[in-house]
Amino acid sequence: MKVVIYSRVSTNSQDYKRQTNELMEYSKKMKYSVVEVFEEKISGAKKNYERPELLRMINYVKENNIDKVLCWELSRIGRDTIEVLKTIQLLNGNCISLYIKNHNIETLNDKCEVSPMSTFLIQILTSVSEMEKTTIRQRIKSGYDAYINKGGVVGRKKGYSKPTELILEENKDVIKLLKQGLSYRQIQTISGKSLNTIQKVKKISGIETLSAAAKNEEKLKKFMLD
Repeated sequence: MKVVIYSRVSTNSQDYKRQTNELMEYSKKMKYSVVEVFEEKISGAKKNYERPELLRMINYVKENNIDKVLCWELSRIGRDTIEVLKTIQLLNGNCISLYIKNHNIETLNDKCEVSPMSTFLIQILTSVSEMEKTTIRQRIKSGYDAYINKGGVVGRKKGYSKPTELILEENKDVIKLLKQGLSYRQIQTISGKSLNTIQKVKKISGIETLSAAAKNEEKLKKFMLD
């Protein structure tokens, strides 16, 4: 059976290798043939078309007769209920099962039939995940507001200038996206960095950019229509 692995973490400080390694061990135990591994560091709250590796994975499994996609937990596919269900529907439509290891859930059986119980559980899990995302955002905002109200100051000290090497080191993700040809707006959406920072990194690194945001979204739309 041909499978691919999809692993995701939200920030650059996190590591997706544990997810990938455990899924590789599972594949070995099940005698699956892992033909490709997709890993990315990006927020699960992003839209599907804003996630380059997820898009690449979706296109790959469709074009290479993949039987199954393995992920560690459902939130790795995403934390937006609608976007997660879109991905699952795309996979189901091409007779590609999604296996969620921590809950031992498969979206399709051996006859390519949708499992009603799995569908029910997935809807619950995605709703809980989205609720957790909202709660975290509310807590962060509450803490930020409390800090400001107590006289806290945010931002850099006056007269401070960050070294060029440090700017490039802290923005490796921006450099990678610039090299992929993404537009400023798309890089801002994916990385969470300000337009000013992205422009500064481009100027320092000397990387030329081409707008690819429309291309990525068009790829997803095309895939959904095929």
